[in-house]
Amino acid sequence: MGLRREARENALKVLYVIDVAKLPKEEAIFIITNGNKLHIHIKSFMDQIVSGTVENTPEIDSLINQYAENWDLARMATIDRNIIRIGAFEILKTPETPISVIIDEAVEIAKKYSTTDSGKFVNGILDKIKQARQK
Repeated sequence: MGLRREARENALKVLYVIDVAKLPKEEAIFIITNGNKLHIHIKSFMDQIVSGTVENTPEIDSLINQYAENWDLARMATIDRNIIRIGAFEILKTPETPISVIIDEAVEIAKKYSTTDSGKFVNGILDKIKQARQK
């Protein structure tokens, strides 16, 4: 597994803990990493994703609500919601990463951590965000 994929997966786990347990970011990171030091590149990218997603949650959630037709954000599976949040954050705030890579990574992570249909669901919403971003 690549370093950036590992960082994204760790970020997903941290955001899941924040979302479900309502813990502060630092505590959630400590729980997920078991207090162990991560490779510097994994830690750096994970921190960027977690901090950026948390700081931009209102904007991101507004976009998700706009493009998740017939889906209320609160009804989405927590894993799916946070995968989409990560993907949306990266699309909006990390122009150095190709959008196709961001979406592919989100879809693969959804397939790994969620249901068989989650990849399509995540892809559909992120693709709409991508299209809106490119206008």
